[in-house]
Amino acid sequence: MKTTAFVPVRGGSKSISLKNIKSLCGKPLLYWSLYALEKTDDVDEIIVATDHNEIEQAALSFDFKKVKIYRRLSENASDTATTESVMLEYIEQSNLNAEDIFMLVQATSPLTKSDHISEALKLYSQNNYDSLLTCVRNYRFFWNENGTSQNYNYKQRPRRQNFAGQLMENGAFYINLVGNIKESKNRLSGKIGIYEMPEYTSIEIDEPDDWIILENLMRRYGCINDS
Repeated sequence: MKTTAFVPVRGGSKSISLKNIKSLCGKPLLYWSLYALEKTDDVDEIIVATDHNEIEQAALSFDFKKVKIYRRLSENASDTATTESVMLEYIEQSNLNAEDIFMLVQATSPLTKSDHISEALKLYSQNNYDSLLTCVRNYRFFWNENGTSQNYNYKQRPRRQNFAGQLMENGAFYINLVGNIKESKNRLSGKIGIYEMPEYTSIEIDEPDDWIILENLMRRYGCINDS
């Protein structure tokens, strides 16, 4: 059984042109996720699934030993294509065993470190989960459109230290087995586990303002010094 990390990165992006290779703290955005995976002993191979020559060249320029390029089909690299579609495309084209671990990793979450990945894989195996996702704990108070509160009693507003908050998917990475993905056609299935990441990892790069926030967070939490 092996562990494959799958990183889908396409050339098209409406919000930020070629954002996956745009410089973030002196490195292409894609670099940070690949670096964390490269440092993780439990990850056997890293598949960068792209449709763009510049992204391929950037990924190979890092000289990471585990990185391989998969040229995804154009129909699975459009604005309307789902991530699951390119995952399934690759799984069908590869020789992965049904019991192999398959990790979907998002390049837009550069604050993910190798320790996070190792801990999540350990949690996944020790608890016999079918699949696992990453979350952060959110301490915001949420309301419904009809004027009713969702997750707290506004008449007895809790202090933060007494408020459990809610788990929010941060999209950093997902873990499942190849066989499960082929059967369910989904990144998650069966008994689902949650790996809780630090609150600062809730930010993903989707809009230009996210770049400014992420660069400051990268400096604060030492990601740059790890490289």
